[in-house]
Amino acid sequence: MKLMKKFFLVSMGLLSCIITMAQQGNSRLTFQEAIKIAIQNNVNVNQQKNQLWQNQSQKVSSIAQLGPQIAIGGSAFRRDGNSFNQQRGEVVNGTLDVISGQLGVDLPIFNGMSGFNNARQSSALVDAQMHFVKRTTQDVMNTVSTQYLQVLLDQQLLTIANENLDAQKKQYDQVKEQVDLGSRSPVDEFNQKAQMMSAELRVVQAEIALKNDKNTLLLSLQLDPLTEYELDEPGWDVNGITMDSLELNSLVQIALENRSDYKRAQLTEKASQHSMQASRGSYMPSLSAFYNYGSAYNNVSGTPDSLARNFDQQFFSDNTYQTIGLSLNIPIFTGFQNRSNYVRNKVTYENNKISTKNSELTVKSDVIRSYQNFQAIQQSYAASLAQLEAAQQAYHLEQQRFELGITSFVDFANANRTYVQAQTDMAQARYRLLFQKILLDYSLGTLKVEDIP
Repeated sequence: MKLMKKFFLVSMGLLSCIITMAQQGNSRLTFQEAIKIAIQNNVNVNQQKNQLWQNQSQKVSSIAQLGPQIAIGGSAFRRDGNSFNQQRGEVVNGTLDVISGQLGVDLPIFNGMSGFNNARQSSALVDAQMHFVKRTTQDVMNTVSTQYLQVLLDQQLLTIANENLDAQKKQYDQVKEQVDLGSRSPVDEFNQKAQMMSAELRVVQAEIALKNDKNTLLLSLQLDPLTEYELDEPGWDVNGITMDSLELNSLVQIALENRSDYKRAQLTEKASQHSMQASRGSYMPSLSAFYNYGSAYNNVSGTPDSLARNFDQQFFSDNTYQTIGLSLNIPIFTGFQNRSNYVRNKVTYENNKISTKNSELTVKSDVIRSYQNFQAIQQSYAASLAQLEAAQQAYHLEQQRFELGITSFVDFANANRTYVQAQTDMAQARYRLLFQKILLDYSLGTLKVEDIP
């Protein structure tokens, strides 16, 4: 008895651990959490943020290059043999120890506006990259929204398939009893069994679709696919989703003002224009001012102490020097290198102008498509409501007629098929309408994480 009691306690403990682990393995995931996780873990978003950091560093560097460039240098060496000793003013033979240091300042005065245009180019590239990060984030939100919607739809379709399977099983049991009593033909039993097996097949297909689409979503979120996640349906009011009576022209204007991909194209074009202007400056003379200050200490081994000057006397008094002046550089022939750089940058600028125009047309096309889809989905949702109500009534009537034996199995099967299809169409129309506002905001470029309900 004691052994059995211990075995029972151990078994209950293991069962409790298994249940706890199973509960911990199942996690609930809301739509808002999915969006935040996707943005935080997305590879492309993080890479573009790193690129933004690099562009910001380049911007600071290009602006700083407009000012003076300062450098401090020094050296120390030993020379054996003949060398000139500054303190004695003669060539001496021996070991010479030298320590020198210098400070150099170089200030560009005029370089054909190249430095100024390079700074403007870097600034435009930073702004363009910021818009790229923003649009990439919106791309992730749009992708996850579509995938999340598909999983919710798959869950609803699986529920519909299971309900249909249950109904078909009950109908099969009823038909089988009627066949056993002789009130129906055996062919009706086989037909109903075929319907039941078809419903079971649709359940299996719905389960496979749900698992595949859920794995796709988890991959986008960079979450472990071995962990079971239950998706919560957003508590949105489907009847309250409208376009707020906005006109198409107004929506297009909003998109042109907010779409980050269009803004990025404009700024990239602007940056390439500044790059072209900077390369044009290489045709012009460049003028810069410079200033150098330096000193040195040297000592010849074996020099009598009476002739040697110490470090402070040499480095801070005897050997100091200053140089100040202007440097002028006039390009005459550079092997057409300047011309090649200018042509390359001009071609890049012209190509970016074409890309900007294409981006503008893309924005308009996206808005028109989203606007029309929104209207179509609203209409399809209303039609699906009416379709479902009619199909449900027809199915119940045909079911009663079939049970009374006054209608054929074909008519009853068609009514059931129509009812299941109406349920599917209704689920699709409802979820698409739920997420259509997000798709519209994405096409307008106004989609934000904080706006996700």
